[in-house]
Amino acid sequence: MQNVDTRITPSLHPENVTAIEGYGDDTASELAPTLTAFNVAYSNLIAIHDARTSAKTNPTWNVAQQILATDDYASKRLTQITQAFDAARHGLAAGIDNLEKELSEPVSSNAANPISAEIRAHVKAMKSTERLDFITHAIEAGDEVTAMAVLGTVPFLSGINGEMQDVLTRLYRRQSSPDKAKRLAVLTAAKDLIEDRGRLLFKEVERAVGASPSKVKALRDAKTAAERAFIIRDAA
Repeated sequence: MQNVDTRITPSLHPENVTAIEGYGDDTASELAPTLTAFNVAYSNLIAIHDARTSAKTNPTWNVAQQILATDDYASKRLTQITQAFDAARHGLAAGIDNLEKELSEPVSSNAANPISAEIRAHVKAMKSTERLDFITHAIEAGDEVTAMAVLGTVPFLSGINGEMQDVLTRLYRRQSSPDKAKRLAVLTAAKDLIEDRGRLLFKEVERAVGASPSKVKALRDAKTAAERAFIIRDAA
């Protein structure tokens, strides 16, 4: 990894995105928002750590004041991070949904073609296990005639049910559209990465601030209570 900051977990480094299997020139544009999200997270976490370091150099601040000032700064930075992660996840989910639909579209064929009817009759006469193996092999071998004969009409004509036809149709679409299958795999991996690493964000911000949210709240409450003593109220 390049430009590594040891104060931050490697799990949030942007190179985790470019390390996704299938990442390349043909998928980089679709993963650009994901890469941006990790860059936003990493750069903002660096900024929070740097802010804490700067706070320690202020001679008029004690430790509590340093923490509160850093937390104020971190809150604004965290908003940028979560917005970037949410936007990336939303875009990935939409892309996955579109590809899922495209890879599940019904197969069209000339159901009246005599050879198609013969293929379906042949398949229907097989045992269940043989039938599934036969259709799967035909799809994987690129046998369009057999695949379309079975998948292009109502499933019972070939001795399969609707659920099995949906599964086989998806296999057929993946086999005939490898580019879409690859994109789906890459987007799914990126979405999993966003969701998995997103859980680390708040803990990393806490580490950068140098105090837990409960400690920060306690300090703020104590500060507010102390400041009340300096409020000058008009005499009744």
